[in-house]
Amino acid sequence: MSSAMNWRPEGQPTSDGVSAVIHLQEASLDNRIETLREIASTLLEKLESLQSARPDRGEGGVKLCDEVQRFEIDLIRSALDRTGGNQVRAARLLGVKPTTLNAKLKRYKISFISREVKAEPLSCRTT
Repeated sequence: MSSAMNWRPEGQPTSDGVSAVIHLQEASLDNRIETLREIASTLLEKLESLQSARPDRGEGGVKLCDEVQRFEIDLIRSALDRTGGNQVRAARLLGVKPTTLNAKLKRYKISFISREVKAEPLSCRTT
């Protein structure tokens, strides 16, 4: 057996570099999962408060497109806020490519200026 190998308590051989990388990846994944849980929890709380404060929409009901846009904007705002406006990290948190996030930022006119996230929802087309 090579001197570059160590034994884990479970008895599995690993090299020093590989075990360090595995540990960092696991910590990073756990951190990302926890961050996403926090974002989801915050959004659920906001959604519940909005639902209780929302006026009755009458016969028109709820437009799916409008609700999806609001939800998407809230997710993007939260991710940008958590990453200090870093779009690459925000895209990673959201599980999308940076180019996809950038397109959504342009579509919804979302800007991040000194810890304040602004957005303009679009009007949905009816088909």
